[in-house]
Amino acid sequence: MTDKQIYKATLCFSTRRILLELFGFIFWIGLSVLGFVIADRMLEQGLIGLAIGVVVGLIILVIFLRWVSFKYKAGQIAMMTKGITEGQLPDDVIGEGKKIIKERFKTVAAFFALTGIIKGIFNQIGRGITAAGRALGGDKGETIGSVISTVIQVIIGYLCDCCLGWVFYRKEVKTTKATLEGSVLFFKHGKTLLKNMGRVFGIGISTMIAIGGAFGTGFYFLFRQFPVAFETVMTEINKLAENGDLELPTWLDDANVLMIVAAAIAGIIIWSFIHGVFIRPYVLVGVLRNYIQSGMENIPSESSFAELDSKSSKFKKLREKAA
Repeated sequence: MTDKQIYKATLCFSTRRILLELFGFIFWIGLSVLGFVIADRMLEQGLIGLAIGVVVGLIILVIFLRWVSFKYKAGQIAMMTKGITEGQLPDDVIGEGKKIIKERFKTVAAFFALTGIIKGIFNQIGRGITAAGRALGGDKGETIGSVISTVIQVIIGYLCDCCLGWVFYRKEVKTTKATLEGSVLFFKHGKTLLKNMGRVFGIGISTMIAIGGAFGTGFYFLFRQFPVAFETVMTEINKLAENGDLELPTWLDDANVLMIVAAAIAGIIIWSFIHGVFIRPYVLVGVLRNYIQSGMENIPSESSFAELDSKSSKFKKLREKAA
């Protein structure tokens, strides 16, 4: 199967995810507005109610999106891996994906727990690059190191997805060992992914401008229909600032600017959903294919783990625990 065929066949996971994620986002907005209205009418403390609604809604949203990610993202990666390694997919890819997740629930759950360790390993490497840049070039070197670390953060996201695909492929070995193999694979063949980074960032920036800009503009015109609400929020923010003797930015004195900022944030959030659900998987299929094929040709051995031992103490501890 080609990358395009696999992407189209597994796109149904994306459509399910975005519907559920949009539902969660609308629920969060609704709960925040409800908190503001109730607190404003009952206690005349709308901003406090808004803050409570935002926090409570965010907690629920994070838990909900975690479940969505676990069920649909993992299932999508499982089917992508199947298409790459077996060259075919069943007609009911969602049903098959759910079946694999159910059969390997402990494996997937363990992997998601291990992703925190994986991120720690590569964050440790990233901090080392930043520190080296600072030592060599002062502030300019630190800036260069920070940019490289930002790129590493993007790479880490792909690393975790590729590792999960590798864990699905290496079903005959323990999850921890498969995860260690995946980390080594990614490190050894990182140049392959780095070649795609220009495309990754280019697509990300262009879609953010196009999609985020379109939705941001739409939200701005929507917010303009409720000027009183923004003026009330602006007034309460300034009151709290005065009581706390805080100096706020001048733009918080202008309800129209507050609308623009709120619309821009909402537009970026919507873009992040669309990018993560539709665009990123398209890029991931190609990256995942190169990653898994490189591993199939040369499965990492125990001796190859030493390559990361010297670069990350966390990786070394994980390897010792798996031994």
